[in-house]
Amino acid sequence: MEHHILAWITEYGYAAIVGLLMLGIVGLPVPDETLLTFTGYLVFRGTFRFPLAFAAALTGSGCGITISYLIGRTFGLKAIHRYGRYVRIREEHVEKAHAWFRRAGHWSLTLGYFMPGVRHLTAFAAGMSALEAPQFALFAYTGAVLWVSAFLSLGYFLGDRWEAVEHNIHHYLVYLTLVGIIALAGYLIWRKRRARAR
Repeated sequence: MEHHILAWITEYGYAAIVGLLMLGIVGLPVPDETLLTFTGYLVFRGTFRFPLAFAAALTGSGCGITISYLIGRTFGLKAIHRYGRYVRIREEHVEKAHAWFRRAGHWSLTLGYFMPGVRHLTAFAAGMSALEAPQFALFAYTGAVLWVSAFLSLGYFLGDRWEAVEHNIHHYLVYLTLVGIIALAGYLIWRKRRARAR
């Protein structure tokens, strides 16, 4: 699958970058980091121009996360209101989720790009919690800019060594995800204990 995707980028250029990243962010099994790193390598080789590659990658990731947000906002709340009682999700749970996103959850839209499996869910969860569109746009698109810049630059500066290093990226991202989850859990426990002490 990965080789087919890289071949599509080589053959169809910027349009393939937009389409594949959009599908990958929505949740299809597209190796997003590999795609971006390879694109950066093609910029290094002179096949692509950096401004156009950056614009294509940003457009694809921005469209993908926006689609996920709209799906969550359009169908997520309706599904919860209709079927939530069967899985013990009540209106108060939705309100708590909304309050959490207003306090700190929007940062997951920015940082979630760098965590495998998380970026596919954060926008959907933001939509389900009815996070306001301007807040969503600010944090989600900022995350897209940082994520695209990081991996395009990685591929560019690694040059011909991109493939050897890229295989280790996923391991580091998994560790980063675990550290992030542990840190978030610790923070939430600390906040809860602090609220009880008050």
